[in-house]
Amino acid sequence: MKRLVALAVGAFGVRALVRRRARTIEPADELRERLAATRTPDEPEAPGTTARDEPLDGVEARRADVHARARSTIDELSN
Repeated sequence: MKRLVALAVGAFGVRALVRRRARTIEPADELRERLAATRTPDEPEAPGTTARDEPLDGVEARRADVHARARSTIDELSN
């Protein structure tokens, strides 16, 4: 009886391993599409992300502002 239980448990374990290895990794584009489909229109984007249609000038201005704030913080800490 013990052998039968051990055999059944082993079979379930092997089946679980086979199923796990059979899963495929989804490409990033498909994951992005699925995530976009689940978002509501009024939901804000995640912090640190930018809209794809944002003009490059806006990004450069933000980058310059971040660098300026970082420099001022470093100056404050070093004094």
